[in-house]
Amino acid sequence: MKINIVRGIVILMCLSLVTFIVHSGFSIWSYAEYNQLTKADAAIVLGAAAWGDEPSPVFRERINHSIWLYENGYVDKIIFTGGKGEGDKYSESEVARKYALKHHVRGEDIFIETKSKITEENFKYAKEIGFANNLKTFIIVSDPLHMKRATLIAKNFGMEVYSSPTPSSAYQSKGSKIPFFCRELFFYLGYKVSLLFR
Repeated sequence: MKINIVRGIVILMCLSLVTFIVHSGFSIWSYAEYNQLTKADAAIVLGAAAWGDEPSPVFRERINHSIWLYENGYVDKIIFTGGKGEGDKYSESEVARKYALKHHVRGEDIFIETKSKITEENFKYAKEIGFANNLKTFIIVSDPLHMKRATLIAKNFGMEVYSSPTPSSAYQSKGSKIPFFCRELFFYLGYKVSLLFR
């Protein structure tokens, strides 16, 4: 009898875990298409790799989308995030700033932080910039499959944020989307679990 009870508990726990994982995966995938084009104080562009003094294709498309938001009046300012990779001369945000200036974004409308290494730090330092410059509402710009986790993190920092994934993500093929999705699912699950201990 006791063995059956234990077995039942284990089965129930396994089913709950599978349900949680499947629901999280569906949530990430469906949220990727959620685009909130609304007026906000600033766009927060999440960092990605820089190749020397040029943005990688992934980062370039994020920057391009933030410029589009700026040019079309959805935001007045842009906050670029991302620190230096090992051995890099420039931080991701410095590279993004240079690119945006070349594409006619005014220097006074650009803010950068150069210390972050992970998504949580992107928002930690972006929030500090926002607080110092009276910026209260933000549009998050990143790749579609990154948006669910990014939005969750930002809201847990107490930020008023809206989602606007780049429509020209470099992750278009199944061969690139699936690994990115699996990575995001892993980090999303890890972040959700970590919230239980905070």
